[in-house]
Amino acid sequence: MSTAAVHSLWTTAADPISKFQAPKIEYGQLSPTLIVIGAALVGVLIEAFVPRKSRYYAQVFISVVALAAAFAAVVALAAGGYGTTKAHIAAMGALAVDGPSLFLQGTILLAGLLGVFTFAERRLDPEAHGNRVDSFAAQAASAPGSESEKAAVKAGFTTTEAFPLLLFAVGGMLVFPSANDLLTLFVALEVFSLPLYLLCALARRKRLMSQEASVKYFLLGAFASAFTLFGIALLYGYAGSVSYATIAQVVDGTVANVDPALANTMGNDALLLVGAAMIVMGLLFKVAAVPFHMWTPDVYQGAPTPVTGFMAAATKVAAFGALLRLLYVVLPGMRWDWRPVMWAVAIVTMLGGAIVAITQTDIKRLLAYSSIAHAGFILAGVIATTQNGVSSVLFYLAAYSFVTIGAFAVVTLVRDAGGEATHLSKWAGLGRRSPLAAAVFAVFLLAFAGIPLTSGFAGKFAVFKAAAEGGAIPLVVIGVISSAIAAFFYIRVIVLMFFSEPRPEGPTVAVPSPLTLTAIGVGVAVTLVLGVAPQYFLDLASQASVFVR
Repeated sequence: MSTAAVHSLWTTAADPISKFQAPKIEYGQLSPTLIVIGAALVGVLIEAFVPRKSRYYAQVFISVVALAAAFAAVVALAAGGYGTTKAHIAAMGALAVDGPSLFLQGTILLAGLLGVFTFAERRLDPEAHGNRVDSFAAQAASAPGSESEKAAVKAGFTTTEAFPLLLFAVGGMLVFPSANDLLTLFVALEVFSLPLYLLCALARRKRLMSQEASVKYFLLGAFASAFTLFGIALLYGYAGSVSYATIAQVVDGTVANVDPALANTMGNDALLLVGAAMIVMGLLFKVAAVPFHMWTPDVYQGAPTPVTGFMAAATKVAAFGALLRLLYVVLPGMRWDWRPVMWAVAIVTMLGGAIVAITQTDIKRLLAYSSIAHAGFILAGVIATTQNGVSSVLFYLAAYSFVTIGAFAVVTLVRDAGGEATHLSKWAGLGRRSPLAAAVFAVFLLAFAGIPLTSGFAGKFAVFKAAAEGGAIPLVVIGVISSAIAAFFYIRVIVLMFFSEPRPEGPTVAVPSPLTLTAIGVGVAVTLVLGVAPQYFLDLASQASVFVR
């Protein structure tokens, strides 16, 4: 072969490389996520290099600073107009920077911050061998009841890895609602699910129950992730792309140039319907809507209570954000296909969560079923398919997450000799023994029930109003009925606390450090402010309710 021919081979082979473009990443607009993930990596390094005695302080410091900085970055982006006029698709089409994503990211970061405060609490349990202990196992790897566990407790070990795990989970949750292609969505799903599986297994007390909760969550979560991934594969087969915008164009039939290889599959609605159903199924698993809710009570009961509070609040926010973007940006052309299904899911979720909660005897299981019922109420707003629907869901999620973290933080305070006293019978007469804790918990329960002057009422009102405007009047009627059913068991707990005789061997309310007090105080303040003067926040949510296409 002549040198000229060889040379021409070289140039043709090298030609695509000259066309290769470096990725264009808008680091400033992705800064909230980058700050949190960066801090999580620093946390991993702290575990490796900082002496054991100082790790706890270093981790708490890094976590709080990172979440606060990330929240400041979200506020700065929103103030810079990225939620409204400058909203666009960043990072080569992978992430959307728009109103809903910034609003939900801010909510997740605040929930994460309060989560860190409850994680860092060290005054509730009596000291073990002169060391203060938190809610997490001394050494997660040692078998419950083994010699190595006793040695770890005696040496004063603590699982400070909980903090970087929480940061990784928050990082994944920040990406999840703003993902703008299906692969980013799936990676974010895994990044926030895996740390949560681990955190669920780390309880200091009742370790076997905690590990059981973790395994249940992991197995069912792996199934749900597999369904999501299979759905992504089918949607890719249908549209020839994982990008939200391209799939939406193919669904609408407005795609400009059809690849001949895809012409056959693009008309194949079976791929679209099955793929969309599978992805939505994975997301409904994460928000604990009814046919996919079986993990919720067991996991909420077995996980360490600070983890339960964080998980209940933040996972719902992230998953509903992703669900909204999927239904409103990718599948608006299929509205007639997905609305009836969502109607059914919302109805069984509202009624199922409220009715089964009545039979619960454990406070954490009760709150778990209550969170299932709330998922149904939020789905009513999702079904509205109007801008008001989006803003009502955003508002509800923000209100709900603070109430949830506050309520679970109060649950950590009520203790007897065996740790947290979660059985309802033990809460009898709590209002006489420690009126303040019971009153705070009553505020949270009233907010869950949606009583006026609490954030729960403002949120429910917004969601039901949006659903009614969207033509879903029967859904609103069922929602109000299930709210009434739910109010029964919330008020039953209040009656139990204030109008029953305290038992002589009943639990006491531990005095927490300022950390948990802050989490509870912020929860109460937000609940009352969003209940008494919600208008500013409703306006904020409605400004943030436009998805960038």
